[in-house]
Amino acid sequence: MEQNWTIQRVPAADGAEIVLHSLGAGPGILVVHGGGVTIEMYRRLATRLADRFTVHLYNRRGRADAAARAEPYDGEQDIDDLAALLAHTGARNVIGHSGGGFIALRAAARRLPIGRLALYDAAVQVNGLTPAAWLPAAKEAAHSGDLPRAMALTSAGINTHSGASRLPLGLQIAVCRLFLRTPIGRTMGELLPTTLDETTLIHHHDGPPEQWAGVECEVLLACGAAGPPYYPPTDEALAAVMPHARTMVVPRAGHDALNRAPRNLVDALADFFTAPVTSEL
Repeated sequence: MEQNWTIQRVPAADGAEIVLHSLGAGPGILVVHGGGVTIEMYRRLATRLADRFTVHLYNRRGRADAAARAEPYDGEQDIDDLAALLAHTGARNVIGHSGGGFIALRAAARRLPIGRLALYDAAVQVNGLTPAAWLPAAKEAAHSGDLPRAMALTSAGINTHSGASRLPLGLQIAVCRLFLRTPIGRTMGELLPTTLDETTLIHHHDGPPEQWAGVECEVLLACGAAGPPYYPPTDEALAAVMPHARTMVVPRAGHDALNRAPRNLVDALADFFTAPVTSEL
């Protein structure tokens, strides 16, 4: 079935344009995508929710059809852009994935008008639970232009559950060199410096979960059972301090489950976004 995407150009606070890609009918959901990718990875998710919701995708700054990102990166533009899109669409539902989950959570903490916030593998550093020792070497490699090495260090540092992360570094670099020749690999390679900047900001906000206790909207903290092992304890710590939060572990799902959009995850998201709201904006 042909999908009828609507494209709008929404003015941002700094005068730039945010290109909004929308699909479906019903209550609006804004998707804040993860690092290292563009919205192309989320079109399957949008398609599978579009029979019940209007799903809005947009590329964050510095990617594809988005405007350039302000430097040095501090995440403020990301939050401002999300605020502009909430105002333009009237949507009160937000999905945040990985680094996009961090942005969405910061927006909720600032009391942007979010009624329901679903986070999947949100890259939020709590009490040092997420490994960070790999980051300086990965940034140095990226700065020197050695993208295969930077990608290998990043992948091993993030995917601590993967057998590939325990292979000799030289072999990991060789695999990443091949991966960088693929379409998705080229995109991730081009965006890797941006991703590492975002990761640095995330780790800069490390601290006790109580710093997020002011998030009062309905929050679903979801992660995959087959993903990195630090997400479940991070979600549990966050849920313990947020007044309207709960956790969900998706069986057999990895970090990319939101992109793959399996039916059990899509239905769980739909149920969350249609349940009565008990919090107040």
